[in-house]
Order: sequence, then structure tokens, then C-alpha cells
Amino acid sequence: MYRWGGACLKEELMADALKNDSLTGVQNTDELVTAKYLIFDLGAESYGLEIFHVNEIIGVQTITEVPEQPEYVKGIINLRGKIIPVLDVRLRFKKEARAYDERTCIIVVDIQDLLVGLIIDRVVEVVDILLSQIAPPPPPKLNNDFKNRYIKGIGKTDNGVKLLLDCNRLLLDEEIDGLMEMELK
Repeated sequence: MYRWGGACLKEELMADALKNDSLTGVQNTDELVTAKYLIFDLGAESYGLEIFHVNEIIGVQTITEVPEQPEYVKGIINLRGKIIPVLDVRLRFKKEARAYDERTCIIVVDIQDLLVGLIIDRVVEVVDILLSQIAPPPPPKLNNDFKNRYIKGIGKTDNGVKLLLDCNRLLLDEEIDGLMEMELK
């Protein structure tokens, strides 16, 4: 878990980066060590996923709806013989739904050994963000409903602020179990 406070967040980001071999720098200082993020947009907001979670990016294809799933679970796709559950990130973040267009993509990510497709508005770029340019998320006590569960940090880049997501927290354990059952069917 990423605790509130700059030093703790940076230590944990550094440990994650070392563990997942996503560091591109060679020296162990915040000014030189970077982590790679895939940046994507949902409306006017920009988000980032650590690149080591990303398996591939594909265009939107036919999604088979699975009954009795939460609204944000759009269904499943067959990706080269593998059944992949697909989530609409807009709906997951309680944003207004919008029609998919030619820029809409599915980012296939690995969440705790489960491949999941994340529908997003558009992929922007892959960037290196210095650890010194990653701030902790706002404290979770701004209101009782908003817990910052998905946000790992706030990355400052030349093109603005990016909300850096914690891929492992996009789904609760029971949601992962439910999606694994969908994958097996």
C-alpha cells in the first residue's frame, strides 16, 4: 500500500521499479531514476499505467456481453484463442459513458496474473517520469466516498499532470475471482 507522504511513496515506487525491472536509470537517486508509463486519456484527464503491466494495445473489437456483471464489465473478447474480460475504465471511474470511436482502444494488462482489457478513450504516449517528479495522491479523507484507491501517484511531465494508476488496485480480490471465472468459461 502507498502511504501518504512523499518519502514513503518514493521508497515504494523505487522498490516496485527495482522489483519489476522498469527502471531506466542506473543511479539510485530521484533525479536520475525514471519509470516508464503508458499515458492515456479519459476525457480531459490523463492517466498513466506502469509499462510492465501492459501486455498489448488493440482496437475495440466485438465484445460478448456476459449477463449479471457490473456495468463497467463490458464482457469478454477472444484474443488469439484466449478469453479476456473487458472493463470500461470510464464506467469504472464513475464517469459518463461515451460512444466508442476510431481512437478508442483496449489496453490489455496483467493484473495479478489475469489478463484484462481496459477500454480507454485514446492512447497518448509512453513517457519516462523521474521519481522526483512523482507526488503522492491527495489524502483519502477529502470525503468518505473517495478513497484514491486507484491512484498510486501524480506524475508531473512537460505536458501536464498525469494521474498514475495502481494496476493491482483497479480490481478488488473478489472482482478478480469473478473475472477469472469468466475467463475459464
